[in-house]
Amino acid sequence: MWKVYAFASAFFAGIVSILAKIGINNVNSNLATALRTVVVAVFAWLMVFVVGSQTQISSIDTRSLTFLTLSGLATGASWLCYFKALQVGSVSKVVPVDKSSTLLTMLFAFIFLGEELTIVKVLAMALIGTGTYLMVGTRTAEKDDVKSYRWLPYAILSAVFASLTAILGKIGIVGVEANLGTAIRTVVVLVMAWLIVVMQGKQQEISKIDRKSWAFLTLSGFATGLSWLAFYRALQEGPASIVVPIDKLSIIITVAFGFIVLREELKKKSVLGLLLIVAGTLSLLVF
Repeated sequence: MWKVYAFASAFFAGIVSILAKIGINNVNSNLATALRTVVVAVFAWLMVFVVGSQTQISSIDTRSLTFLTLSGLATGASWLCYFKALQVGSVSKVVPVDKSSTLLTMLFAFIFLGEELTIVKVLAMALIGTGTYLMVGTRTAEKDDVKSYRWLPYAILSAVFASLTAILGKIGIVGVEANLGTAIRTVVVLVMAWLIVVMQGKQQEISKIDRKSWAFLTLSGFATGLSWLAFYRALQEGPASIVVPIDKLSIIITVAFGFIVLREELKKKSVLGLLLIVAGTLSLLVF
């Protein structure tokens, strides 16, 4: 059943990137992250009360609470970097780099969680890594190209923090109801995001946000909430080294929407890279 949740997480995560890309066009990326997190937090806690898991809060041990908090901090850092990258770069290039967190997650799962690192997993990592490289591009950066790659450091940091999110969340969610674990992490992200907004003085720009941006930011928040709930339910029942790669299949939806809706260029090399990423991910399920 955890595979169903993992694929559901991938579907909603794919929609998030497109909705957010449209919603942050004229909005500071940190402020957009903070506003989206409000929607995610409301949705997450609503689910907690729907399933009645709020009564379990007092029974959460210190270890689980610590790792859930650390996972939330890693998530917040990943989001801030990701949406900054998404604001200055194209979806079809930012997303593959972000999804390369799969490689780090598989390594971390082997080192910290003791999950088996098989030949199939190593081959899958090679395919995913090669596919990411092809999708990002291999041109030699000239003067004009340097500016066009401003998004890359943010996308790389997003991937690193995303991989830490999964590992810390996997440890912290043991013995904790999945919806409650998600809601607790969301509170951490919410506090972190708004602290950064206030420190930068960007809260004053809220009144300048147009209706279109509000609508897409809200929708991306709901999609994020659904993706999170499915992801941490899958993570609770399945191995992180497989749940995370399935979740990263959201790249198919994101790239397709980027090509169809945002009219982003999709070269043959990028298509080949996408196919390699998918092949690497599916090999983890088949073999």
